[in-house]
Amino acid sequence: MSVNSFGAKTELTSSGTPYQIFSITKVEGADTLPYSLKVLLENLLRTEDGANITAEQIASLGSWDETAEPSKEIQFTPARVIMQDFTGVPCVVDLATMREAVAELGGDPAKVNPLSPAEMVIDHSVIADFFGTDQAMSLNMDVEYERNRERYQFLRWGQTAFDDFKVVPPGTGIVHQVNIENLARVVFPRVVNGELQAYPDTCVGTDSHTTMVNGLGVVGWGVGGIEAEAAMLGQPVSMLVPRVVGFKLSGKLNDGVTATDLVLTITEMLRAHKVVGKFVEFYGPSVAEVPLANRATIGNMSPEYGSTIAVFPIDDKTLDYLRLTGRSTEQIALVEDYAKAQGLWHDPAVEPRYSEYLELDLSTVVPSIAGPKRPQDRVVLSESKAAFREVLPSYAGAPEELVGYDESVAETMPASDPIAVHPGQIDDSPAPDHELAVTGTLPRRVSKPTQVTLADGTTFELDHGAVTVASITSCTNTSNPSVMLGAALVAKKAVERGLRPKPWVKTTVAPGSKVVTDYYEKSGLQQYLDTLGFNTVGYGCVTCIGNTGPLIPEVSQAINDNDLAVTAVLSGNRNFEGRISPDVKMNYLASPPLVIVYALAGTMDIDLAQEPLGQDAEGRDVFMSDIWPTTEEIEEVIGGSISAEMFERRYADVFAGDDKWRALPTPDGEIFEWDDASTYVRKPPYFDGMPEQPAPVTDISGARVLLKLGDSVTTDHISPAGNIKADTPAGKYLTEHGVARKDFNSYGSRRGNHEVMIRGTFANIRLRNQIAPGTEGGFTRDFTLPEGPVSFVYDASVNYAAAGIPLVVLAGKEYGSGSSRDWAAKGTSLLGVKAVIAESYERIHRSNLIGMGVLPLQFPEGASADGLGLDGTETFAFTGVTALNEGTTPETVRVTATKADGSQIVFDAVVRIDTPGEADYYRNGGIMQYVLRHLVTQGQAA
Repeated sequence: MSVNSFGAKTELTSSGTPYQIFSITKVEGADTLPYSLKVLLENLLRTEDGANITAEQIASLGSWDETAEPSKEIQFTPARVIMQDFTGVPCVVDLATMREAVAELGGDPAKVNPLSPAEMVIDHSVIADFFGTDQAMSLNMDVEYERNRERYQFLRWGQTAFDDFKVVPPGTGIVHQVNIENLARVVFPRVVNGELQAYPDTCVGTDSHTTMVNGLGVVGWGVGGIEAEAAMLGQPVSMLVPRVVGFKLSGKLNDGVTATDLVLTITEMLRAHKVVGKFVEFYGPSVAEVPLANRATIGNMSPEYGSTIAVFPIDDKTLDYLRLTGRSTEQIALVEDYAKAQGLWHDPAVEPRYSEYLELDLSTVVPSIAGPKRPQDRVVLSESKAAFREVLPSYAGAPEELVGYDESVAETMPASDPIAVHPGQIDDSPAPDHELAVTGTLPRRVSKPTQVTLADGTTFELDHGAVTVASITSCTNTSNPSVMLGAALVAKKAVERGLRPKPWVKTTVAPGSKVVTDYYEKSGLQQYLDTLGFNTVGYGCVTCIGNTGPLIPEVSQAINDNDLAVTAVLSGNRNFEGRISPDVKMNYLASPPLVIVYALAGTMDIDLAQEPLGQDAEGRDVFMSDIWPTTEEIEEVIGGSISAEMFERRYADVFAGDDKWRALPTPDGEIFEWDDASTYVRKPPYFDGMPEQPAPVTDISGARVLLKLGDSVTTDHISPAGNIKADTPAGKYLTEHGVARKDFNSYGSRRGNHEVMIRGTFANIRLRNQIAPGTEGGFTRDFTLPEGPVSFVYDASVNYAAAGIPLVVLAGKEYGSGSSRDWAAKGTSLLGVKAVIAESYERIHRSNLIGMGVLPLQFPEGASADGLGLDGTETFAFTGVTALNEGTTPETVRVTATKADGSQIVFDAVVRIDTPGEADYYRNGGIMQYVLRHLVTQGQAA
């Protein structure tokens, strides 16, 4: 319970029900804070314990200096955790393992449950293998269950075994759309220690696009699995109080301009402004002009411009959306009453204090797309043909090493940025100007016409720029009825004029919610989408995460035989090279209506304002303007097609699942029955042999270097991702366990098997280990063998472990930057690494290393491995670590590196254990061990 130093605890009555709340008005300065920091302030007031969260920290947040650089650390306790299946499976695996460990230590395994509500939506596993048929969805679902049966059985067990853990089964929707349509509370009513409290709904999610819920006024963002597990188990998330960018909105969108056009404009602006690690908050007179669905689209794209969140305050539009989506009248009243009592209700006349300012007049937004490889590369639609021709030569016949370089993160949604061609160089430069904007002339077209004949005898010419994938996909846009019904109206008008997609285009629709299908059917527009081949292929992320499935076989063959630079057009949020399909080099983001238009055109080499999409039955040209609906038309269809009853019906029993889900043979009982033959879900060794009391911390001696790395090594470089290749340690493991190469699947799908994952750690194809010069990927030198031959990282780690030799990683600046992948820290620990010495760290990865029992150290100011003369062949000793046993954290430890000739390099490394909580985690060998012992010794539920 809160210490309540500020006397902030008071009562709020809503709909006749009294709630205990913590009033931020009791803290000086709170009234002028940005919306997002008010939410964090309430969080600290409610969780103040006098140790990790103190009155001084609370007062400091109230007097926040908006001009200062982030330096003050706080402990944030989210109200709930949201997960998707790829990244959420390891969290459930760890909870299941903790139950077994509690039982072995004599405790009650049933006490291992999430302390904070945890919800998982299975949405990342459906692949569009089938398309263009009414049977596409059911066929894809059959294959999905066949591929993922082991994982689904395990999750179904978790759904029944754990309290406060709920699973939304496959075929329901996309996690972020389900979140805003049903799971989000906005204001959370919950019984805490026997009293009914109300507090802001905050969340962390194991997916970077968790920020979609920011559109509802919910402060939440994506984290790695370790932080998510910690939050589930009642542990706070450590964070720096960020700078907050105020983004003022004025004016109104013009007719024909979509939410997608708006978000691509905002993405370009914020990426150029450099908002990585900052909060973005929208305010101003035109916030009320932005419908909730548009707000959600803007929040969803936060990772694309790099901010931690992009939040809108609560107002009447929020309440309207809650009514539309079937929330109870009591809940809606609570949201309004609480927001107004706490100063969280939007007042356009009030401008909070912000660190930085931007402004956009909505009337200046014009139709746009983004591509061919980054979300921030916005192209004005009227200039798209020139822009395409300008960049095409760099893709047509481009060297292989410059294409598909982010293959290693192709299927992993949580990546914050693609890996750069040269490690450490994230391309933040603006998109190049194209000739049309400068000279008025059109660049010459690079062309390579290729004849293709399909199985049915259809013959056509395929060339560079052909649109081979047209996909209405991703919660970014499928959550927005205006663009979804806009696309359906385009389809209707196109069918009525006799237009059809070109025969080389793979056409798919993958909504983020079944409500989309409901309003398509009620509006009578589904038939027109089906006529154009835009049949629903499933309810999941699909194309946006690379689950595009195979292209038309003859088209794929022609592309690869002739090295054609073809394109994909999708209504998603990410278009990195190699992400959408291995056959497609150029990817463009566009609104759902434009996806339909480009499928009809069949090429990016078209001026949609001037050139026809095709001809009607009378031979008359049909232009985009002929089939583009007006805003009034769209709003009329929305008004007659969408009702709260649809949401109420679809979400009435959302956790039950269909017959396939309910028919899964599922283990029961409090402890999971691990299948030794499973190659998807294995019991990890985190708690093997763990005593009830932690052993004293020891100094480290006789350590060898596993990897010596340069600057800006990201968690994407460290963490396993992408496809599993047969000649790697992970591929060999699967082969030895009877898995056929065609069934290897990806690292993402096998995150619940630590044996696969540790074999893929530090195995990224772009990683350069400086102690194995001339290599790329997961290679090192194995100094347990004569002459230290080059070896796979995993194989060397096995030999070091057998010899009892601890391991060290040496690194440069910004170690662990990028997204906060749990396996970057888990894999490091399981390989036997006991310490990392870097010049500087990304904050979350540093914290995650501690959470896995790895000691993060920092070179002295101005020093580096190279500057000290370290080449990675040395033997290391660390002394002074034992000071942690005395309840204090030493500022430095003495590092002695001994070379083969006996000479030594000695320096004092800074200990980067930054909070008392982190020290407790390290003393226990990791955060899970800390929580587990707390469970057993204190008898508290987790």
